[in-house]
Amino acid sequence: MNERQRNSILEQSWIAHEIVEQSYLVNTAVKGDSEWLEKQRILMADMALHLLQTALNSGDLERDKLRNNLYSIMTIADQFLPEARLEAAKQHLFS
Repeated sequence: MNERQRNSILEQSWIAHEIVEQSYLVNTAVKGDSEWLEKQRILMADMALHLLQTALNSGDLERDKLRNNLYSIMTIADQFLPEARLEAAKQHLFS
């Protein structure tokens, strides 16, 4: 991937991030509501965009940001994939 492509994707990711984040903020669901899982899906998309940005930023990969991105995604995904035992995997990220 060349620098122009990388920058284009990053620019588009910020636009997508703004849309996703606004969708999350206007969703008033709280845990236990029927719309809670939808709000969590939006939050997971937001975190996935952060992962994309971390992966494509120029220079060395910021390992702490990568760990935090993965931790956040696994925390949210755990409620959709309880059989995956993501809690145990999350602990290994910081060991």
